[in-house]
Amino acid sequence: MAAVPEELKITAEEYRQMAKKARPAPPLLRNALIAFVSGGFICLLGQVIQNIYIAFGFNPEEASNPTVVTVIFLASLLTGLGLFDRLAGITGAGTAVPVTGFANSLTAAALEFKKEGLVLGMGSKIFSLAGSVLLFGVVTAFVVGLISALL
Repeated sequence: MAAVPEELKITAEEYRQMAKKARPAPPLLRNALIAFVSGGFICLLGQVIQNIYIAFGFNPEEASNPTVVTVIFLASLLTGLGLFDRLAGITGAGTAVPVTGFANSLTAAALEFKKEGLVLGMGSKIFSLAGSVLLFGVVTAFVVGLISALL
């Protein structure tokens, strides 16, 4: 193996700077528009599902829970079929609408660790993400509730 001449050696920081200059700027406006439209479409789909439950006799308040469960099921199903990642590749951040993104993350973690077994694999890894989300959700709700009570 030939030695690299001294003038061709660069540090990691110099390489990062060169790579940063060579990287094309992302199309921010286009990405934001696609995320907005795709996220809006997911919300529209949720509203359609809720209207279907209302048509079956649920009142709007009662229809909320089965609507969320249906959207979570659909996102998990798409993840299990390998379609959610393809969709997210096209729509970007729009699929990260909280419920669908959360369902995708949990399902993907469960699928990734299923070979390790139900308890030590799926059972423990599925909550590696959920634990932090639940913790910060509860803490945030507490702080907001405390501020609201004080004001």
